[in-house]
Order: sequence, then C-alpha cells, then structure tokens
Amino acid sequence: MTLNDPELVRVQYETEAGLAVRRDAQARFREGPDAMDAVFAAVVEVSPSRVLEVGCGMGQFAERLARESSTEVIAIDLSTRMVELSKERGVDARVGDVQALPFEDGEFDCVVANAMLYHVSDLDLALSELARVLEPGGRLVAMTFGQGHMAELWSLVGFEIPQRPFSAENGEEHLRRHFARVARDALEATLVFPDADSVRRYVDSTCFSDLVRRPLPDFEGPFRSKTTATVFVAET
Repeated sequence: MTLNDPELVRVQYETEAGLAVRRDAQARFREGPDAMDAVFAAVVEVSPSRVLEVGCGMGQFAERLARESSTEVIAIDLSTRMVELSKERGVDARVGDVQALPFEDGEFDCVVANAMLYHVSDLDLALSELARVLEPGGRLVAMTFGQGHMAELWSLVGFEIPQRPFSAENGEEHLRRHFARVARDALEATLVFPDADSVRRYVDSTCFSDLVRRPLPDFEGPFRSKTTATVFVAET
C-alpha cells in the first residue's frame, strides 16, 4: 500500500464516514496543542486577501478562516462529496486537482494544504502548481505528520504504517525545490482514547483498516497515543 495511490484516496474520501471519526477523535480526545490552530495562525499572520485551500475535506478549516478573518477563501477537493459538505458550510468549494490547479499564475497570496500532500501521486508537480498560483512572496502553509504519529496505537494493533511521501522528516527537502524560504513548527499532543471501542473505531476509520489483523486487542481503561504534526511555512 502507498498513501498516494489514487484509488486508495478516492475510496477513502468518497464519503465522510472515516474522516469524521478521526476528526472527532482529534477534537474530543486530544491533550495538547491543535495543529489546525498553528496552521490558522500562520495564515492570518500575513493578513492575506485571497487564500486557496487544497484538499479541503469537509470544509471546517476553510469555514473557520472565512468566518474569523476578512480574507476571501476558495477551497478545492478531488472528492465530490467533500465539496458538497464544504458548500453546506458556506464555503466557496470546487472539485479540483492540486496537480492541475484551475487558476492563473499569482492569483493567491496564501495557499493551505492540511494533511493532504502525502496523498498526491506526483508531489513535485503539485508543489510546482502551488508555487505557480502564489504571487511573488506568497506563502504556502502545509501541515503533515511525522513517522511516529500515533505509533503507540499502531503498535498496539500490530501494524506498521507505510512511510508518508510528504512527512515531517522529508517535507522540507521537497519544499526547498520549489520555494525560496522554508520554516517549520513541530507540535506534539496526545490522544487519550477512553476505552478499547474508541480505539477500534479509530482504526476502522483509516485507510489501513483492511490490512490490520483481527480481532483487535481488548483492554480496560484509557489508552494514550502521541500525535506528531509539523506545520511547514514556505514562501516563494
């Protein structure tokens, strides 16, 4: 399995079922900083007038940015369902591919890519497109995870996740091929799952679910697993 397999990405995000479970777990079980807050801060820091979010998912971040700032926000996603959900939130959302952005050169002063670049089959092409649609001096804010992300959970169920094509470990190398300046902010938190059922629901929500041996282990009491996110800020 590779995380940038187009068919895997299509199946995983053709409905919101799995993503909604993971987002709910991050919101309810997290102890520590929220990477989405760091992404938001990196965007509003430059007071952008026009922002593009690629791979917008269910639209929560784009909705927040439009609501809490004065910027114009446009969002795209490959999934028709994700675009529908984003539109229901009032987001200007469109079906689109980060590898072939339907925008002119320099249309945006900021672009956001939240936990999605590791799903792109041609990463260099995608990054070149993101750089292209940014104005000179524009900013890309890209969040991804480290290889140790949720390591305790995956160890519990006896599964080793594949390496992310765009990760905390290799993201800077990829970005420097397309952007003049790259900075990074690493954040660690912990998800405290209250019981075995909540762990099972999380595992079942992921694209790895069919590869994890069953039955999943049982246990009593809470289970803790660390999250490792990195927010990259790259400028043209």
